[in-house]
Amino acid sequence: MFEAERGEDGRVRVAGRLDAAQASQAQAVLDGLSGAPLVLDCSGLDYISSAGLGVLLKTQKRLMATGGRLRLEGVRPHIRDILTYSGFDQLFELDAAP
Repeated sequence: MFEAERGEDGRVRVAGRLDAAQASQAQAVLDGLSGAPLVLDCSGLDYISSAGLGVLLKTQKRLMATGGRLRLEGVRPHIRDILTYSGFDQLFELDAAP
């Protein structure tokens, strides 16, 4: 299950699993959002697959085309490892490691 909720502060809290089964739902949610930067609170994200990375990459490209960017905050260590191993830590603005 994947959940995304925009808070009053403008941050988007994502939770659950961002995998192939949830990718189209996640993409639909993120396609409707904008911001400079668009901040994703990933503290509730349990798992991300290559399909989930693709969702983030597509969102980043869309935002960059309009002068925005994607910032990932609260990234848990195992998700940070996936971002690092895949080189995606170079594509996104990440908060400091906990």
